[in-house]
Amino acid sequence: MRAEVEAQVAQWRGYLQRHQAIAAADLDELEDHLRAQIDDLAAAGLADDEAFLVAIKRMGGSDAISREFAREHTERMWKQLTVTEDEPAARRWEPAVAIGLGAGAGISVVVLILLFSWGGPFGSIAANNALFRTLPTVVFAFLAAYFAWKRHAAARTVLALGAVFALLLAAQVLMPFPESLGTTEVLTVIHLPVAAWGLVGLAYAGGRWRDHAARMDLVRFTGEFAVYYVLLALGGGVLIGLTGAVLSLAGTDPSVAVGWILRICIPGAVLVAAWLVEAKQNVIENIVPVLTRVFTPLSTLALLWMLVVLATAGSLALVDRDLLILMDGVLILVLALTLYTISARDALAPPASFDALQLGMLAVAIAVDLLALAAMVTRIAEWGLSANKTAAVGLNVLLLVHLAWQAWLTLRFLRRRGGFAALERWQTSFLPVYAIWAAVVALAFPFLFGFA
Repeated sequence: MRAEVEAQVAQWRGYLQRHQAIAAADLDELEDHLRAQIDDLAAAGLADDEAFLVAIKRMGGSDAISREFAREHTERMWKQLTVTEDEPAARRWEPAVAIGLGAGAGISVVVLILLFSWGGPFGSIAANNALFRTLPTVVFAFLAAYFAWKRHAAARTVLALGAVFALLLAAQVLMPFPESLGTTEVLTVIHLPVAAWGLVGLAYAGGRWRDHAARMDLVRFTGEFAVYYVLLALGGGVLIGLTGAVLSLAGTDPSVAVGWILRICIPGAVLVAAWLVEAKQNVIENIVPVLTRVFTPLSTLALLWMLVVLATAGSLALVDRDLLILMDGVLILVLALTLYTISARDALAPPASFDALQLGMLAVAIAVDLLALAAMVTRIAEWGLSANKTAAVGLNVLLLVHLAWQAWLTLRFLRRRGGFAALERWQTSFLPVYAIWAAVVALAFPFLFGFA
């Protein structure tokens, strides 16, 4: 090890010695374990100082004093994003690959916009609708390519992913939707990105898609990616706004230039956000699990309020459709909150009060879901079946199954009759069902309901 890392190890050891909570023999064993982790991480391609920080972070998960040491030295962790000349070649190239693929995604979007705006068959309203259907899939194809490169995916995996993305795009372009935007087309626009994200997940797992730990890593990535993307959007929005203001003051109309910049930057930011999450993973504390601590009690109160509103709304057939849609959004939020809490929880820790709060939130969510399902079935009996109603019922049934079994496993865990690992496995095992259902809605519903 380099002298700098030796100094960091010595500082860590001195920190533990000052607390006088660990015997010398145990401290020697901990130091040996720390050095072994540093060696393994360095062999995997991390720089020595980064390997030290990641090893400390991992040890902090099981040792309170090491965790405190890692917390006091968090400011160093923020410095690990900068790529230095002594980094491994793959890591030095990673920003360039991500930015290059991001530029490719942005340019592809611009080319598609120009193509679909030409006269003839590509200039119709139906073609413009097809443009909006295909853009998310195109961008996610570039994101899948980034993960395939990063995970060193086998050639057959790359070819298989490319073929499926191509089929999705071809289906969206060739589907005979009417020129007026219909229900089935709206459902396709909403559900197709979910199905495409499932393909991104396969590339992210890098051949480990059957491993529940890899799927849980995808869950963590998805949450952090959303946060990073929003932050990039806010920062980019401020920068573009200032640029537009300067152009306006200079007597130039900024709308055209800003419009084309956004067409390139919005898709490109997807790749940049993914790279930032990958660069920072295991080095700083993830923010999404922290947010779940704040929003779990708030979401429970919101669900209780919705339960009261539904129970006192009178005839279920008269419940407003928009209210049911908003309720589904809240139920999805509840599922995300519990999912990210599980992803950040120590599986070996005993049941705690927050687990009981999660169970309470799940119980209220199940009651709301049952009432929503009853309202949807009543509306179907009153006015007949439609693509929207079928998609909504299918989603609510999936949510009910997912939340109900999750609540049962959580109850068993609280009563110490089941392990936390079963709860983790259930979450990661059920998640692919949503991507499959989204693909069915996006690709089969238009044909089933006559492209209505």
